[in-house]
This record gives sequence, C-alpha cells and structure tokens, in this order.
Amino acid sequence: MEWYSGLELFPKVFWSIALLGSLIFAIVIITTFVGGDAGDMDTDTEIDADTGIGFQFITFKNLVGFFTLFGWSGIACIDAGFSKPTTIIVALICGLIMMSIMAAMFYYMHKLNDSGTLNYKNAIGGVGEVYLTIGANRSSIGKAHIRIQGALRELEALTDSETKLESGTVVTVKEVTKNGILIVEQLNK
Repeated sequence: MEWYSGLELFPKVFWSIALLGSLIFAIVIITTFVGGDAGDMDTDTEIDADTGIGFQFITFKNLVGFFTLFGWSGIACIDAGFSKPTTIIVALICGLIMMSIMAAMFYYMHKLNDSGTLNYKNAIGGVGEVYLTIGANRSSIGKAHIRIQGALRELEALTDSETKLESGTVVTVKEVTKNGILIVEQLNK
C-alpha cells in the first residue's frame, strides 16, 4: 500500500483501472469455465424474440476487456515516459481495439450457434426413397427416407399421384403440409 500511496494521481488512476479490470476479467473467465455464464447469469444475452441485434459492441464482457487493456496499456505508456495526452490516446485506442476484437469474436461465435430444430421446409426439392408404402391420392400416410439438414430422416409422407408409391420408389418432395407431412411424387415416372 505504501507503493500505491506514493503514486501520483495520473498513474494511480491507471493502476486502479488495470487492477480492478483484471480482477473482474478473471472472475468472468472463471465463471464462464465453471458454467456461471449459462442461464440467468448470462449478462450478454439477446431477447429470444428479437433477432435484429446480432453484433453488440457495448456489452459487459467487452467493457471489462476495454478497461483491463486500457489500464495496462496506460501503465505501459507511463513507464515508457509518454506524455499524459499520448498515454490517454494510446490507452483509448488499445481499449477500443480489444473491445472490437471481443465483439467480433462473440458475434462470430454466436453465428456458429445452431438450434437443432428440424425445419421441414428444408425438405422441399429433396430426393429420397419410400420406406413404407404411400397411398394414392393422399389415401394413406406412408414414410419416406429424406435427407434434411445434413441427416437422413424417416418422415411421414403423402402423394397426389394416381397410383400408390411402393417401398423403394425414388421420390422428390414437392411441398410440406402445416403439420409437417411431406407431399411427394415419384421422381422418374
């Protein structure tokens, strides 16, 4: 504490910002790895229904990164003998660069997120094979193996064809009903 008390105001401010920022940064990192960043403790979540904000520059994590790097780069500038205005400008630039890197990193990590929800509309135009016979003119539901979203799925299917589609028939998906049943037709009649 004697060392800290002996500092002038200008370096004391940068040391305070650097130490406090580093402490909060360490706590954020530890809670992220332990799992404290999940659920209700996540400070950077988006509103579930709102899909309009993908890139967020000012978040808690980004501000912690800004102040941490702002403080340490300010201390480095003071130790290098820079003037006060130069020290402040360099510290601001370093903090903003850190904030930009973190914002971009979280933005691109968020884009990697996949809900895993099956979207039946992605099956339209897909080619597959009848697994269980599909009745003519939508008379009975059958099943077809169709590749959707990178995985082969067994899905319920109907056809508008005048003849039933037997097991092994190659089909293409023309549309999907509201309740997720595929409307298929034979590929090579």
